Amino acid sequence: MHEIEPFYGWRNLYDAALDAKSPFYGREYSEYECINSVYNYYIHPLWDEMGSATLYIKLLYVDYNLGFGVIEFLGEWNDLLYNDIMFLKRNVIEPLNNNGIDRFILIGENILNFHADDNSYYQEWYDEIEDGWIACVNFRAHVLQEIRERHLDYYLATGGNLDYMSWRTLSPAQLLTVVDGLITKRLS
Repeated sequence: MHEIEPFYGWRNLYDAALDAKSPFYGREYSEYECINSVYNYYIHPLWDEMGSATLYIKLLYVDYNLGFGVIEFLGEWNDLLYNDIMFLKRNVIEPLNNNGIDRFILIGENILNFHADDNSYYQEWYDEIEDGWIACVNFRAHVLQEIRERHLDYYLATGGNLDYMSWRTLSPAQLLTVVDGLITKRLS
């Protein structure tokens, strides 16, 4: 797992450690020393911890003028045991939302397992973004199944082209345009 790096193709466009509005402002990273782990497996040192024991993220891009952010995940999203959604909501989403971010693109191809509990934090997040949305891109089939079985897809946009997107070939603005188009079609 230490070889799975966060996407770095937009690093020249945005760095959360240099963004004074980011919850990761001022963080310093080692390129070589692995200190965090998911269970017994060390992870690459560029992943950010947000309070969870098993889920790590990377804030890949934020545009405060357009009101959107892209977050990549690694590990096990476990609301049942570790209340990961609470850590994500309180430590990452709320600071972004307080600075005008209301559209969230969640990259989930490295979420290995998902264990849901109740929907209260998802509902709170959804209610607070009013005209915005939360889109799940490239989540694994078994993760999506759990999301749907727990009816979290009421709050999280999933399925269709969101499940198989070549997002790395796009610029952040292009990714926003594609995802926003898919969400808008669903709402029409």
